[in-house]
Amino acid sequence: MRLKKLLTLSLAAIMGLSLVACGGNSDESKGEKTYKIASDTTFAPFEFENKDGKRVGIDLELLKAIADEEGFKYEIDAVGFDAAMASVENGQSDGMIAGMSITDERKEKYDFSDSYYTSKVCFATEKGSDIDSLEDLKGKDVVAKVGTVGASYAEKMAKKYDFSVKQVESSAMMYQEVTSGNAVACFEDYPVMNYEIKENGQPLEVPFISDEGSEYGFAVLKGENGELIDMFNSGLKKIKENGEYQKIIDKYAKEN
Repeated sequence: MRLKKLLTLSLAAIMGLSLVACGGNSDESKGEKTYKIASDTTFAPFEFENKDGKRVGIDLELLKAIADEEGFKYEIDAVGFDAAMASVENGQSDGMIAGMSITDERKEKYDFSDSYYTSKVCFATEKGSDIDSLEDLKGKDVVAKVGTVGASYAEKMAKKYDFSVKQVESSAMMYQEVTSGNAVACFEDYPVMNYEIKENGQPLEVPFISDEGSEYGFAVLKGENGELIDMFNSGLKKIKENGEYQKIIDKYAKEN
């Protein structure tokens, strides 16, 4: 009898420990977890450092507004676009937001949220240039930033309109190529180019905006962190309905 009683008490203790462990996991699933979100370092107006040294931009403010609506915690790790993708792929980050275009190729590795921004591709020239259209680029050199939709679009158009594309590693290098006369135009997403001209004083103008564009999405590793995508989509819908979304867009990307 004493042995039976001892076994009963031992089983009860084990069950109690199991319940405590389950309770801890439950608390985390209810919002105690802090998600690590990777981002780019400089991609104004979506993410960049302002004059006060604070990281700001459309992506960062949208994420904050969505997290406030949905009640989840996160921390931003600004590592650069390529490093952000690598961070998600190797499990160091739970997701990324970095002006990332939703493409079929990327869908093989990532699960995307609903689109939170539609961006058209443009090209910019020096002010006063006589380059106004893709036809005007025939036989000339243009530049684009490696890995961007602008670069992909430029390469595709180059075959049709017979011009050459040079790809560089940074936006600063791209603008320099045009202002120094090494290229007649640079290809970039329109809101990025428009911000550089209006807010950062790039001595350029935009004579051409394409009909084609891309949808930006929040991304997680395929098959992982589905709850984060669900919360992002839910929060995005809410801030569109309450007007906060448009306030953020107008703050950074209003055209007029």
